[in-house]
Amino acid sequence: MYDVFSVREDFPVLKEVIYLDSAATTQTPVQAVSAMQDYFFKYAANHGRGAHRLARETTNHYEDARESVASFLNMDAEKTIFTKNATESINIVSRGFPWKKGDHIIVTLIEHHSNLLPWMRLKEIGVDVTVVGTDASGVIDPESIRSAIRDNTRFMAVNHVSNVFGSIQDIEKIIKIAKQAGVKILVDGSQSAGNMPVDMKLLDPDFFICPGHKGLLGPQGTGVLYIKEPDEIEPLFLGGGMVSSVTRESFRMEPSPAKFEAGTPNIPGVIGLGRAVEYVAELGVDFIQKHEFGLSRKAASLLSEIEGVEVYGPEKRAGVVPFNVVGMNSHDVAMILDQTRGICVRSGYHCAMPGVDNLGVNGTVRASFGLYNTEDELESLVKTVSDITSLV
Repeated sequence: MYDVFSVREDFPVLKEVIYLDSAATTQTPVQAVSAMQDYFFKYAANHGRGAHRLARETTNHYEDARESVASFLNMDAEKTIFTKNATESINIVSRGFPWKKGDHIIVTLIEHHSNLLPWMRLKEIGVDVTVVGTDASGVIDPESIRSAIRDNTRFMAVNHVSNVFGSIQDIEKIIKIAKQAGVKILVDGSQSAGNMPVDMKLLDPDFFICPGHKGLLGPQGTGVLYIKEPDEIEPLFLGGGMVSSVTRESFRMEPSPAKFEAGTPNIPGVIGLGRAVEYVAELGVDFIQKHEFGLSRKAASLLSEIEGVEVYGPEKRAGVVPFNVVGMNSHDVAMILDQTRGICVRSGYHCAMPGVDNLGVNGTVRASFGLYNTEDELESLVKTVSDITSLV
């Protein structure tokens, strides 16, 4: 049995607010925070840069975190690269891929800006970009991806779950289409990793990215990048820790993952992420998915029954529920929810302007559910939104 009330004890801030903004960032469990505190108070040193005992212990904990993340997502540790966030992960791929003038990339209308702007910038070097549309609920038709493929298509970048709509894409079929066409594919797992089962060996994308601070429950400033064939990508940053030898004339890079992790990394953050991922694994991601998705689908259903409320996204959704109170600005609704009931939601464009613009609205209110939310909190949201409609 999934005991949400026991889970809530690991997130003290939930005693103060109703937190429904987990699609932006989750709260971090005390176990992960304690692991970071241990680093600072018991063995703090640099990673891989010393023979003394503290450096060795730091390196061991850092690499243990890599093993934990790799095991959780079922991918090889040497292909598991730590970054500062999903945005950096995508930029490493976009800047390190061997592009040629005339290459073609496919993205979709509902990508987060982090999975759109890096590809759009490549137009500056002669790369063409096609933005594929979706249906009104934010679901990508895999056949629209297939139809957009050209002879010069080399790459596609697609979200697994939309942060605007909560729509879950048929990513297995999209990956299959990419492989059939010989096209590389990057999957943005920002809203799926930790919220639903993700198995890299089964999915088999060329690249997979996710932040540490969402479904994986880690701290901000951490991210994960999986590269199936690391030699295909040139590192974005050069410096200490990523070279095996340097002379006056040249240098030799270390193999992956070291070659992508130049400089001192976010050591305490990565250690906290490793413990957070272990926490998610201990609870069971299948139970987490059932809990979060159940809450969001019930919330969407109840909100849609309120006169004057528009709910967006598909019926079968992940833990994201975007909506608007007709006649009110989304930011005003969010402020009222916070000030009257301590309900924390997101409002605006959610860093995905093209997708929200496609709805014909100037932003939405987004309630996103986490592993720690309850039925009572859901009911408080619905009741308060109903009350707000009387103000219009």
